[in-house]
Amino acid sequence: MMDSEAHEKRKSDLVLTTAKHDYKPYAVTVGSGKHYICGYFAAFTNIAITFPIQKVLFRQQLYGVRTRDAVRQLQTDGIRNLYRGILPPLMQKTTTLALMFGLYEDFSSLLLRHTNSPEVVTRSVAAILAGTTEALLTPFERVQTLLQDYKHHDRFTNTFQAFKVLRPYGIREYYRGLVPILLRNGPSNALFFGLRSPIKQCLPEAKTYSANLINDFICGGLLGAMLGFLFFPINVVKARMQSQIGGEFISFGKVLMIIWTERDGKLTHLFRGAHLNYHRSILSWGIINATYELLLKVL
Repeated sequence: MMDSEAHEKRKSDLVLTTAKHDYKPYAVTVGSGKHYICGYFAAFTNIAITFPIQKVLFRQQLYGVRTRDAVRQLQTDGIRNLYRGILPPLMQKTTTLALMFGLYEDFSSLLLRHTNSPEVVTRSVAAILAGTTEALLTPFERVQTLLQDYKHHDRFTNTFQAFKVLRPYGIREYYRGLVPILLRNGPSNALFFGLRSPIKQCLPEAKTYSANLINDFICGGLLGAMLGFLFFPINVVKARMQSQIGGEFISFGKVLMIIWTERDGKLTHLFRGAHLNYHRSILSWGIINATYELLLKVL
């Protein structure tokens, strides 16, 4: 009788242990929303600080002008128009980064649970899926482009009016420039999440809270600058495609060749504004990564 009871007890303990072991992965996949919240406020902080720099960069991407000429354009527009067009990126970037960080964690958990692929492959796929999902918010990026282009200043004065102007052209018009966004989002996400930890490990060990914050800033800044430079030509094509209202939908390749011809077939001209983008990205992604990691610890 004692042996039988002992056997049953061992059997019961085994079931409980197995149940606990099986439950753990499920607990990981049920997100609390923390990653989404941290991504949202990291983006908000970044946009509020770096929007004027982004506006100078946009003018260089669209018109191929030098930095001082782009700054002069903004000076001519006046202080009243300095933050013109901030609502779309504020809405788009906060939501995009919330999805970027949140969906990456959720997709990673799901794929790690249901596949036997190497973790690096699984996490890369999760990053690409998160980036592809972000592309659903292309209309905000589209309207931001129109509001920042001085050629459209007289046509509409705010975000809602810009959305209204595009409505008669159909839903496809809101997604003009989708291809370059897809080409940019997935690969850049995969590189960002894949290289973030290795880069941070190469930095001096952080022994204090502030030192850790600085490391997060440096890590995010270096990655943002590298990826911003790598994908800069894609953003140049995107800006040109999205500055158009109505008319033919020209392919990514054709628009690239048009810009290449206009800029005398010189790679340096295609990268005009890249140096400013490099410095902006260091600041921007440094703020994003540091703020995200800080909030992740606080919440």
